[in-house]
Amino acid sequence: MQIVGNGFLARHFARLADRHDGVVLLAAGVSWAAGTSAAAFAREEALVREVLRRCRADGTRLVFFSTASTGMYGAPGCHGREDELVTPCTPYGRHKRALEQVVGSGGADHLVLRLGHVVGPGHPPHQLLPSLISQVRAGEVTVHRGAARDLIAIDDVVDLVDRLLTLGVRDDVVNIASGVAVPVEAIVDHLERRLGTPATRRFVTGLGANHRVRIDKLRRLLHPRPVAFADDYYQGVLDRYVDSPATAQEAPAL
Repeated sequence: MQIVGNGFLARHFARLADRHDGVVLLAAGVSWAAGTSAAAFAREEALVREVLRRCRADGTRLVFFSTASTGMYGAPGCHGREDELVTPCTPYGRHKRALEQVVGSGGADHLVLRLGHVVGPGHPPHQLLPSLISQVRAGEVTVHRGAARDLIAIDDVVDLVDRLLTLGVRDDVVNIASGVAVPVEAIVDHLERRLGTPATRRFVTGLGANHRVRIDKLRRLLHPRPVAFADDYYQGVLDRYVDSPATAQEAPAL
């Protein structure tokens, strides 16, 4: 496998580098769901088109990471399924959906993976978990009223993608998530317990109350090996993240 990129996803997928010949995994580009930079979007689009051109010429399969965030699946009435017509509701979601269409019509074998909120060591500091931990440690956290997020550990993401590639899944769009919508308030509750630090909550109105991600297709593709995540799966994901040495270095106690 050829891995394009050197960030969070690329580093964790490096353990698959000697597997899956003929696959190019594009793990570079805009990773901030709140981002609205036209220049950053343009750079990612140019990269996607260039890698897609090479894959088409070489006969290799492109794996493109999209998003299953609220930007893609947060619109009212959305059911979080890959086979429904989605209406992205943020600039980031619209950007990723447009790139999905570029990849899908680009003439190369491909696999588009819509990722939930991936959690693991070395997480970029602007992402959800590092931000929440920093806020809890500071004693005040901003919570979008009614918001929920689907958390999944990076090790589970790598394992699931490995299984899909082993089965030869291609020319498809697949959600990679836990399928469990966790209220952000429950995430903050658990972080407070683990960090031993109560925090004042400041509630704001925002996206996310409708957020859900369905993983029925993922389960069907990987049958008969089960894909199942318990309702409290997110607690173990948070525990491993809080306990990792990298997290202690990234967000030292105040």
